[in-house]
Amino acid sequence: MPDFRPTVRANLLRALLATGGGFAFVAVASANPAPPNASPAFEIGQTQSGNYLSALVAGDDRDTAAASIFSREALRADPRNIDLIERAFAAALADGDVIDGFPLADRLVGRDPNNSLARLALAARAISQGQYVVARIQLASGEAGKAHDVTTTLLTAWSFAGVNDQKRALDALDTIKEPALAVFRDYHAGLIADLLGNGFEAERRLKAAYEADKKTLRLADAYARSLAHHGDIDGAKKVYQEFSALIPTHPVIVAAMADIAAGKPLAPVVHSARDGAAEALYGLGGAGTHQGDELAALIYLRLALYLKPDHDLAAVTVANLFEDLKRANEAIRAYDMVPANSPMRESAEIQSALELDDAGRSDEAMTRMQAIVAAHASDPDAWSAMGSLQRSAKAYEDAAASYDKAIALIGTPQRNQWTLFYFRGICFERAKQWPKAEADFKKALELFPDQPQVLNYLGYSWVDQGINLDEAFKMLRRAVELRPNDGYIVDSLGWADFKLGHYQEAADELEKAIDLKPADPVVNDHLGDAYWRVDRKIEAHFQWNHARDMKPEPDDLPNILKKIESGLPDAPIAAVPQQDAAPPAPSPAVESPSAASPPDASPTPAPNSGG
Repeated sequence: MPDFRPTVRANLLRALLATGGGFAFVAVASANPAPPNASPAFEIGQTQSGNYLSALVAGDDRDTAAASIFSREALRADPRNIDLIERAFAAALADGDVIDGFPLADRLVGRDPNNSLARLALAARAISQGQYVVARIQLASGEAGKAHDVTTTLLTAWSFAGVNDQKRALDALDTIKEPALAVFRDYHAGLIADLLGNGFEAERRLKAAYEADKKTLRLADAYARSLAHHGDIDGAKKVYQEFSALIPTHPVIVAAMADIAAGKPLAPVVHSARDGAAEALYGLGGAGTHQGDELAALIYLRLALYLKPDHDLAAVTVANLFEDLKRANEAIRAYDMVPANSPMRESAEIQSALELDDAGRSDEAMTRMQAIVAAHASDPDAWSAMGSLQRSAKAYEDAAASYDKAIALIGTPQRNQWTLFYFRGICFERAKQWPKAEADFKKALELFPDQPQVLNYLGYSWVDQGINLDEAFKMLRRAVELRPNDGYIVDSLGWADFKLGHYQEAADELEKAIDLKPADPVVNDHLGDAYWRVDRKIEAHFQWNHARDMKPEPDDLPNILKKIESGLPDAPIAAVPQQDAAPPAPSPAVESPSAASPPDASPTPAPNSGG
């Protein structure tokens, strides 16, 4: 089934920045500061054990504010407990509270001198204060220093850069021999050489990093900025143009190209050793978000923002991490940290509004989005995001009108803009304007042939209407081939079989769908119908009861209850679409035009909730 639940995430507005050799994957959204969303008031427990358990639960939920508060309260009762010190320290840094975090790091190394994370935090503090020798001592003192891990090596190099010792800085970096880290090594070597005035070495190193991975925004941007700084404006333009062919209209690239056109100098990525250390921590933290260690990633990113509070990419990465953890309020607060002069500011504003909608604060989201559109009336991303909110609110005609404006503003559509037509098609279909919907779905496939979400939606719709059945089944089967683990797409194929009276085939496919989406009420409802038709009536009632208990759409609940009470009517003799158990009409997936792309930087959005 095409999934048309009203969930809205800003994947449409996310650009993936995949950096090689440990760089961060950064979903860049459009930016506007969301109002601070204070965490709910916490009721501090009366016992140490209560606060400790509350801290554990909050930590598991990645509620960083609550975890920090409860950890500190538990520590008050046992201030020498090293486990509690470590938990309170980690929770404070994950929440961005360096004021409490650094004293806890001091206490922690006093009791555990080899604690690498505490040493890292204290090294960052020393770098921020210009105490580069102290920073190196901290980095060399923990287990990481003994192992010479990549974090220690990078920050040590930047500590040498802080005292203008280019040779020792580059020598430190060149101890990194792992091929997987070569891009990271050359990138930071190039930044250090550029900072210290060695243009030849800077260009050599940054070029090596860029040539190894041209699909990474950070590498392309840093190399182009270095070229422009040293007078090679044409070379800088070429780098930006090559990247734009991969990810069109990225705000960082657009802003840089505008500055070049206006004759403005391009600022370097880093202005100081402190900035460079922040860049290293940002890259490591961003990489950690994709390795399943969210707590460590958060700490690295928070330290990056401590060293460079206006590091827009680090703020966006924190926000994206909280989005993935379903912590909307924390994500919004992180987007607030994107500076007003960042090229990603508008994107963060849009993302914040969409997060508000995702968190159920729809009125507030719409008010904010209206302000964004008013301020950026010529920006197709703003209108597209407005369409997403209106579509979420089931205001389909209004949403289609917003998508109209976005499409008019983009001019000649490119492959990565297929979703504008896909989403407008969904709105037309929901507004009972099928000819317009069908034309938009076909346009989306013209821009992006074999796009599984569009194949799924259009094929499903044709089956639902009993038209173009051969082509519809080819589309659905192709969509399943492309996304065999997408429960909604598998459900579409199974339900199409059901609608045509192929009940055993339907049951087989829908069993696969239920394995992939066991908690979806519509998939459970569909499987119940298929079981009934193949005379597995006890199992049918089991699935319908599941569907009833999973909070189905209000319009679907009466039909589910009726089936629980009396089953399905007899099947028609001819295989024709059945109206008694028709599913909701197809619904939009949750992505948008510049959705999060895979590491190869292709513009294919990765779905959040099916077709």
